[in-house]
Amino acid sequence: MIRQQQTLAREFTYEGIGLHTGNPVTMRFLPAPANTGVRFRRIDQSPPVELAARIENTPHVDVALRNTTLARDSVSIHTVEHVLATLNGLGVDNCIIDIDSNEPAEPHGGSCDDYVTHIKEAGIVAQGAPVRYFEVTQPICLVEDTVELLALPYDGFRISFTINYDHPHLGTQYASFDITPRIFEEEIAGARTFVLLDDVERLREQGLIKGGNVENAIVVGPEGILNNTPLRYSNEFVRHKILDLLGDLSLVGRPIKGHIISHRSGHVTNVRFARLLTEAADQQAAAFSGGDPSGWNIRDIQRIMPHRYPFLLVDRLVEMEDGKRVVGVKNVTINEPFFQGHFPGHPIFPAVLILEAMAQTGGVLLLSTVDKPEGKLVYFLGIDNARFRRPVMPGDQLRFELTMLRLKKRGCKMRGEAFVDGQLVAEAELLAQVVDR
Repeated sequence: MIRQQQTLAREFTYEGIGLHTGNPVTMRFLPAPANTGVRFRRIDQSPPVELAARIENTPHVDVALRNTTLARDSVSIHTVEHVLATLNGLGVDNCIIDIDSNEPAEPHGGSCDDYVTHIKEAGIVAQGAPVRYFEVTQPICLVEDTVELLALPYDGFRISFTINYDHPHLGTQYASFDITPRIFEEEIAGARTFVLLDDVERLREQGLIKGGNVENAIVVGPEGILNNTPLRYSNEFVRHKILDLLGDLSLVGRPIKGHIISHRSGHVTNVRFARLLTEAADQQAAAFSGGDPSGWNIRDIQRIMPHRYPFLLVDRLVEMEDGKRVVGVKNVTINEPFFQGHFPGHPIFPAVLILEAMAQTGGVLLLSTVDKPEGKLVYFLGIDNARFRRPVMPGDQLRFELTMLRLKKRGCKMRGEAFVDGQLVAEAELLAQVVDR
C-alpha cells in the first residue's frame, strides 16, 4: 500500500459561518509542499498563528464536547473535524488553510459535500514524495464505559462504526466502509450533522450551535425528524459518525493502514484514541527513520516492485514528478554476485544490467501512475537506441534519469540516461506496459 503525497492544484476561498460560534469566517485553502501536512493559520492574529492538525495541538478534555479543537498557547480553532475529514477522505495530505476566525465555516447543507465540490474544482495533484503510513501491526484498544475503539491490522483503511441511542428514531445503526476517495465522496461526505431536539436548548446554554439550524443539521425530536428534507441514507446518522471519526483520526498526522472499529465513540474518545495511535506511529517511524523524507527508500520501492535479491537493482529514488520524470540511484559494490564471473580480476558492471536497473527505475515511475501497484507487473517490450559510453566499476554510484515520452493507460515509452559522477555512461529508449500479477 503506497501512493504519492498530494496537495491542491490551486487555491480557493470558502466563506460561511461557524456551526457553534456563529461567527462569519473566510477560509483560503492553499497548496502546500510535500511533508507539510494540514495546517490552519489564524490570520486574524498579529502575527498570524499556525496550528498543525496534529494530536499535540489538541487539549486534554474530560467533558463530552461536540467538536474537536486545536489549541496552542491562548489561540484555538474549534470544530475542525469536517475540514479534516474531507481532506483525509479525498487523500489531500498537504494543505495550508488561512482562516480569519476561531472556527471553520460549516459546509452548506450540513454535510461535507460542498467542501468536496470546491476541492475537486481546485484539483488534486501528486507531489512525487511517498506517503508514510502508520501501519497497524497489532491490536490497539481504548475502552471507556460503554465506548470501545479498536485498531486491527488490515490491508487497506477501513472504518466500522456502531451507534446505539435510546431514541426511537435513532436506535442502533451500523456501517462499515473501506475509505477511498470515491467511497468518501459517494457514501460518507453527504451525511449531515445531527442533534437531538432535547439537546438543542442545553447546547445553546453552553454557548454552542449558534450557527446551527435545520438547513445545516438534522434535528431529531420525539415525533421524528423536524427537517423538511428526507434522510439521504437510511443510516445517515452512523455515516456522519464515521465522517467525524475520519476527521479526528487525521490528527495522527499520517494516513492509517488498518481497520478501525468504533462502538459509540465521540470526539473526546476519538481524540484520546488518536493519541494512542500517534504514540504507536511515532515508535514505528523511529524504527525506520533516516534519509530524505521526500525520497523513496528501499522499503518504499519494495512495496511497488516485485524484484528481490539478487535482482533488485535500484536502491533509492531521489526525485519523482508524477507521470513525467524519475531519478534513481544504484550503488555498485564489489559484493555484487556477478562480479565473480564478469570479469575475474577486472570487475565491470554488465551493460545489460545497467539497462535492467534503468528499466526498474522507470518501472517505479510507471507503476506510480496506476491504482494498487503492488498487484501489478511491468513488462518491457522493447529497447531502442541503446548506447554505452564508458565502463561502470565497483565503487561507482549510478544515477538514472528517466523521462516519460508517451504515457497511455497501461503502457509507456521512456527515455533513460545513466550517469556516474555527472558523466553519461549509458542511454536508451524503453517501451513498457503494465500487466496484472
